[in-house]
Amino acid sequence: MLIKHSISAAAALVLASGVAFAQSSTVNGAAGGAVTGAIVGGPVGAAVGGVAGATVGAILEPPPQKVVTYVREAPAPSARVVVKQKVVVGQPLPTTVVVTPVPDNPKYAYAVVNDERVIVEPSSRKVIQVIN
Repeated sequence: MLIKHSISAAAALVLASGVAFAQSSTVNGAAGGAVTGAIVGGPVGAAVGGVAGATVGAILEPPPQKVVTYVREAPAPSARVVVKQKVVVGQPLPTTVVVTPVPDNPKYAYAVVNDERVIVEPSSRKVIQVIN
C-alpha cells in the first residue's frame, strides 16, 4: 500500500514539473521531468519523468510570435460563439466551434470563443494558447 502511495505521489510531482517546464519546449519538459523524477523515484522516476515531461512539453509548445500576432489582428467572425465550459489550454474545443486555419502555417488554426481568441492544433482541436 505504501508503494502505491509513493508511486502516485511521484507521478503527481513528475506531471506537475512537466507542466511547469512545458512552456519552454519539449526538451526542457523532458529535462525537468527527468530531474524531478530522479529526485523522487531514482532512475525509474527519471525515465518516467522524462517521458511525461516531454509529452506535456510537446503538447503545449507555444506557437511562433508571427502566428500569435496574426491571430491577435485577424478579424473576428461575425457570429459570436459562446460555450458553457471554460476554454482550457490542452483541452479540445467543442465540435460546434469553427476553427480557421492560419495562412502560411497549417500547423495552427484559431477561433474566437467566449470573446477570447485561441490558437489551436487543427487536427486535434486542442487549445495551444489563449490570447489575452
